[in-house]
Amino acid sequence: SVRYCGVKCQREHRRQHKNDCKKRAAELRDEILFEQPESSYLGDCPICCLPLSIDPEYSTIMMCCSKKICNGCFHANEIREMKASLIPSCSFCRQPVQAGDKLEKQRMTRIEANDPAAMSQKGIELDKKGDYQSALTYFTKAAGLGDAEAHYWLSHLYSDGLGVEKDSRKEIHHLEEAAIGGHPEARFNLGCDEKE
Repeated sequence: SVRYCGVKCQREHRRQHKNDCKKRAAELRDEILFEQPESSYLGDCPICCLPLSIDPEYSTIMMCCSKKICNGCFHANEIREMKASLIPSCSFCRQPVQAGDKLEKQRMTRIEANDPAAMSQKGIELDKKGDYQSALTYFTKAAGLGDAEAHYWLSHLYSDGLGVEKDSRKEIHHLEEAAIGGHPEARFNLGCDEKE
């Protein structure tokens, strides 16, 4: 770290240290990138507090509150509801489960509240329908809020030029951000890019 005696001194010597500063900034970025995250980008189940599996088949996202619930807690709630003859409700917030237009209204309420998980889910839905421009909007907003999943999907859009112009620099940037956030597929893709 370079220390200057004053602003004038800093201006006079900045050119000498510019390359060193860029090199150190790259080193710091690599340290953050290659540090093993404490947990997956999905975090823990908010009910049982066990880590969520990276396999999406083992968890369920609840649209009413945008919480990912492990299938064990989801199933336990279903059993509780059947035994007590209750109407189906969210395992986490206990809101009645909605379908169709009401479900979409719940999701849009979460999006309006700047919920990055809801934005990512909407982006994924639009991406699968082929509406890449709208998906880009939702992914960009969610990524701006720090969502690793959104960064990962943005990398795909930039890689394939879907809804945007192909841009390998932006693809790598979003892969790195997703990897820093703990996204395992982003780490894998970065490794493949590094090998090439």
